[in-house]
Amino acid sequence: MNFLKRFRFAGGRIAKTGIAVFLTAFVCELLNWPAMFAVITAIVTIEPTAADSIKKAFVRFPASALGALFAVIISPLLGDHAITYALVAILTIITCHKLRLDAGILVATLTGIAMIPTIHDHYVATFFIRLGTTSLGLIVSTLVNLWILPPKYSPIISRNIHDLYVKTGNLLERRVNEVIKGNSLHLETKMIFTDITREIDKTNLLCEYEKEEMKLHRSSRKALRNHHYHFKKLNLLRQIHFHIGNLIYLPVHDKSFTPQEKDKILQAVHSLKNILHHPSYDMEDGHFLLMKELLQEFWEDHEELHNRTMESIRHYFSCETILLYELLSIHDLLEELNELHVLEKQHENVLEKSLQV
Repeated sequence: MNFLKRFRFAGGRIAKTGIAVFLTAFVCELLNWPAMFAVITAIVTIEPTAADSIKKAFVRFPASALGALFAVIISPLLGDHAITYALVAILTIITCHKLRLDAGILVATLTGIAMIPTIHDHYVATFFIRLGTTSLGLIVSTLVNLWILPPKYSPIISRNIHDLYVKTGNLLERRVNEVIKGNSLHLETKMIFTDITREIDKTNLLCEYEKEEMKLHRSSRKALRNHHYHFKKLNLLRQIHFHIGNLIYLPVHDKSFTPQEKDKILQAVHSLKNILHHPSYDMEDGHFLLMKELLQEFWEDHEELHNRTMESIRHYFSCETILLYELLSIHDLLEELNELHVLEKQHENVLEKSLQV
């Protein structure tokens, strides 16, 4: 059973594509229409969300009509030759681009190219049959995308956000250790930062997909609240990641910190990492004491800079000042994250009680 769970034969989109192809081909058989063009359209039309399928269907239909029109006009004049395929493809792409039908270029080009060998006579009838098969593929695939196996983004988003917070905590500790030791930015650290950035963008895209799906499907209050809190947590994560990004390219040297300062900073960073790893983002009393000490260090460093003459100041912010500022900023965001999580749990309890009543 564990092997079967790990080895998934098909995901939601793959299954929906297969269903759409089967239904489209089946209807074409009933109508005695050629199924190839309808099936091509059905395959291309399956999108991550039903909303995208509906929006792009209004683009793909006129684009496909253009592809079919060019094929019907050029094929009788030049015959089934290489120049015919090239002209149909080029004219279809250029025209679709000029008319801002870019989302339909692929299906339009495929429709036009695939029609060339089948055009012999009855050009007008052939043209309208191709439009009919294209329309059928668009309609069937859109309905399948809308009603069959609707995607469940919430569990994926929740899992991604938790994993990203854990990775962000590890990255923060790794980079601060490099800064404290006076080491230059390690290539692996930079790669981890880039990977987290990419994963945040992907998760944000899933949130956008979920938002689009909610416009087409009736959602419960719980689902709406989950989406709201996921979006908030992702936004806070992006801000934390931004502050770590400032540390990524921070110029460092080992003489910036005393042994006592290094110890305080490392303890504070370890505490921040533990909060990022915690499912509830809980903060202990000891953490606030560590942050208070960092704040005191920050003001002392700022006061020292304030007392220096302008001629002796090379940089207005030292490496230590920048590091302390970024860590304190991350702490503020984690406080907000903790409050958000508490509020989320309160709303869940209220919702459960209302459902019980």
